[in-house]
Amino acid sequence: MHTGTLSPTARDEAVKALAGAELDVVVIGGGVVGAGCALDATTRGLSTGLLEMRDWASGTSSRSSKLIHGGLRYLEMLDFRLVREALHERGLLLHRLAPHLVRPVRFLYPLTRAVWERPYVGAGVTLYDTMAGRGSGSLPRHRQLTRRQALRVCPALRKESFVGAVQYWDAQVDDARHTMFLARTAAAYGAHVASRTQVVGFLREGGRVTGVRVRDLEFDREFEVRARQVVNATGVWTDDTQALIGERGQFRVRASKGVHLVVPRDRIRSTTGIILRTETSVLFVIPWGRHWIIGTTDTDWTLDKAHPAATRGDIDYLLTEVNKVLVTPLRRDDVEGVYAGLRPLLAGESELTSKLSREHMVATPVPGVVAVAGGKYTTYRVMAADAVDAAVHGLGGAVPPSCTDRVPLVGAEGFAALWNQRAMLAAGSGLHVARVEHLLSRYGSLVDEVLALIRAEPSLGEPVEGADDYLRAEITYAVLAEGARHVEDVLTRRTRISIETFDRGLTAVGPVAALMAGLLGWPAEQTDREVERYRLRVEAERASQDQPDDMAADLIRLEAPDVVPVAHA
Repeated sequence: MHTGTLSPTARDEAVKALAGAELDVVVIGGGVVGAGCALDATTRGLSTGLLEMRDWASGTSSRSSKLIHGGLRYLEMLDFRLVREALHERGLLLHRLAPHLVRPVRFLYPLTRAVWERPYVGAGVTLYDTMAGRGSGSLPRHRQLTRRQALRVCPALRKESFVGAVQYWDAQVDDARHTMFLARTAAAYGAHVASRTQVVGFLREGGRVTGVRVRDLEFDREFEVRARQVVNATGVWTDDTQALIGERGQFRVRASKGVHLVVPRDRIRSTTGIILRTETSVLFVIPWGRHWIIGTTDTDWTLDKAHPAATRGDIDYLLTEVNKVLVTPLRRDDVEGVYAGLRPLLAGESELTSKLSREHMVATPVPGVVAVAGGKYTTYRVMAADAVDAAVHGLGGAVPPSCTDRVPLVGAEGFAALWNQRAMLAAGSGLHVARVEHLLSRYGSLVDEVLALIRAEPSLGEPVEGADDYLRAEITYAVLAEGARHVEDVLTRRTRISIETFDRGLTAVGPVAALMAGLLGWPAEQTDREVERYRLRVEAERASQDQPDDMAADLIRLEAPDVVPVAHA
């Protein structure tokens, strides 16, 4: 097995292969579930294609809370099966499938009621620990803390805002990188994967769907992909994709907007994450490198799905809620980054989106098509296995069961040994050990490929101007191996420069574009256009975040042109 490069050449070859044969399965949607479906199908021995309209993880899968967790609040809803399943998946990701990308994170749950809350929360977290199981790979069990003990690990908390605390463990991930690694791993096992390929129609023979019509947005050409089964894994676009067939699906998907803020680490004095209960949901303060992520909101969204906009009200709500417990309140100008994502919820009877199901559903709306939607990021692998099971049912014949619970992602193999050798790697590469740790936690055992670029061209070992957490080699590698085709891909998903710098990446965009231009052969006018489009996007996002409501914010956000325009049905 090779490392599944997503190089420009590999994309060209994938498009040729997609257009030239009948596949067993073609998956529409390059988010975590679609990429998971492609990996599941190809590792069962099925010829597989994966199509993504924009960039890998460009929708919901790059804009989550970045937690791999069982969902403590689902215990309160008595959804034990979902919690148990998610905790099982958390364990697999931490210890077998993606130890280089998923890591433990500690949370503090402040208690505000003196008598009944401690036993109530304690019982819930005990059950959470128990469902996660014991063993050499399990996370530490929760601890009950006095107020004084809690203030020791989190001095940022206002003493009068709580009476004690419970400390527990979960896990986190860079969702966009994990999704891209899924696509890479699928490619490594033989799947034909191509981003910037938009499905614009379905092929039919009588009542059966036999493939899809695709527009290659990078080169403005159309081709057909024939497949015995088509999997619709388009998340919040599920209903739109279904409409291309001309028939309604067997379930509806409703979008719920979740907004997150990013603030510098020094604004909140704490060595642990925090989870707070609000009137409508829960609020997380999540450690994120040299930053904190604060989120999330939960509101119905019916406007543009590609670029959901955060409003002034969304930002104020999050600041107000977190400031209720902080000694030093956060101000609006402490906010470095803001991002909004859409949860694909299965539409139910409840008007409150936070009450809609996080369970997933798989259906066969017409012969030849399987649709999968709902669920949580953490349970993507189970969703993918269920969807491919349904496709296999439509294929007939003997196909092996899912084996993705035993298929580590590229970069996982040998990660633990390299992590132990990080001081040696630092000495050998001339980089500081902190840099090597950063690289290992983004590339795992593929770190050698990044270090090889620096050995060949030492200037790539320099930090990116305006974003010194990242090296120039990481920009180069994003293009050569990770499928990045535009500056937005690099600044918002291969790295997180767009939300981790106060200028939202505007200083870095020029140097990044210059590096990419040399690798992708851009003429000067295209390089200028890439920089300008990114600048317009940042301006539109900033302006939308000053608007009073969703409608006004959406109108302003949509003033910025798409990197590559997509066709609208």
